[in-house]
Amino acid sequence: MSKEVHLDIKVSPIMDLRIPGLDTEVEVVQAFNNTEREWLAGQPVCALLSQHGILHTGVMHAQFPFEVTREDQSGTFMLSCFEGEGLVLVDGEWVTVRAGEACLQPPFVANALKCVAGKTWSFSWVRYIESREVTPIVTEVSPVSGDYQAEPLRAAIRGLIAESKGLAVAASQHHWVELIHHYVLRFAQPHQEDERLWKLWREVEGDVKYNWTLTVMAQKSCMSEEHLRRLCKKQLGRSPVQHLTFLRVQAACKLLSVTDDKVEVVAKSVGYANGANFSNAFTRWVGVGPAEYRAGRK
Repeated sequence: MSKEVHLDIKVSPIMDLRIPGLDTEVEVVQAFNNTEREWLAGQPVCALLSQHGILHTGVMHAQFPFEVTREDQSGTFMLSCFEGEGLVLVDGEWVTVRAGEACLQPPFVANALKCVAGKTWSFSWVRYIESREVTPIVTEVSPVSGDYQAEPLRAAIRGLIAESKGLAVAASQHHWVELIHHYVLRFAQPHQEDERLWKLWREVEGDVKYNWTLTVMAQKSCMSEEHLRRLCKKQLGRSPVQHLTFLRVQAACKLLSVTDDKVEVVAKSVGYANGANFSNAFTRWVGVGPAEYRAGRK
């Protein structure tokens, strides 16, 4: 994967937004007929998508000023770029996603993507719908971004769209749906080349309150700090410290949703001694502060 670009752009407060762009073209198939969202109304339906918790999937040829923002995305979102480039909000920063790369965003955080002026952006996507009571597609070893062979997923999605517009034979739809879900899982839950990394993040996720430092994590994984950095960037698209923050924020989201603990208590429960530092990190990654996030759950 080419070196990712983190743009020095201040992220404004997250609000739901959709700017389609006049020349943007989209093909989509959905699990049920959604008449509330204008861009989905009248699009083909394949109920079998719901068997894997897929809300909708499609192929988009986006043109500036295309932009979409969701304040609280209720399911995992995977984007696979096969032509051009665009921007995706990842871990609180705008990151460039180019042809031959994919991006995976977890549920219950802000999701945003947009075109760059003068550049086209073509990509496939798969959007899941998930609850906090079930394990999402994203796990502690899922990459946030990385190299990806985009054509198989694109072909499977277009195959399902064509079948759903035509005869809509359930047996044929089933094969396309299984392929789509398989291609997402192949990226989201890859076979780890180094088992030490997988074991490390399992341990970290089980005790996010612990005082994890880069040195401690390197020692736990029996590798040097620099090797751990390189391996994490290659397999997860994040540095070890960034991935630690991701796991802590995910744990905090769950606690804020299912407990009435004060924000300061939640902060300490996920490894932050300072409530202000926790709030700043949470806001940067999720798009809203802890108190606002909790209020939105009620």
